[in-house]
Amino acid sequence: MTEAIADDIRRLEEQERLLRFSRFSPDDAWALGNRIREVAMARGAGVAIDISLRDRPLFHCALPGTTTDNGEWIRRKRNTVLRLWSASYLVGRRFALSGRDQVEARNLAYADFSVHGGSVPLFVADLGCVGAVTVSGVPERIDHAIVTDAMARFLNIDLGDSRLPE
Repeated sequence: MTEAIADDIRRLEEQERLLRFSRFSPDDAWALGNRIREVAMARGAGVAIDISLRDRPLFHCALPGTTTDNGEWIRRKRNTVLRLWSASYLVGRRFALSGRDQVEARNLAYADFSVHGGSVPLFVADLGCVGAVTVSGVPERIDHAIVTDAMARFLNIDLGDSRLPE
């Protein structure tokens, strides 16, 4: 089990190294959000999708099968990314490997933070983490894969060995 978690962490860290933008505009958010929507629909995944900068939303869409609860999961996952500048799933896997929960390890209150998969940092060259790309609605590993697969397609890169096995 520990080896599987460590392998996930290695893959997730490599994804974060690869999934970086040279620039990111509201038009890019619209295009990426629609790409995520296409990926989710192709998988038959009823998810809510959110792309937000630190100070404002740029894209939000709720596909059939979602509920108002998905918006709450998005908020909590996004908060984790914006606080720690790492994917919510990577944070959760690191905690799992350490044997500590989010409150014990980083004082991340459950009401405001979630370390479940589905939110990925929006890294822009020379700026760092400017926002988060978040999905909620299916199991966490699939939420994460929907985001990273769409980001990779948008950036025209191959995730290769960094892609998580499902």
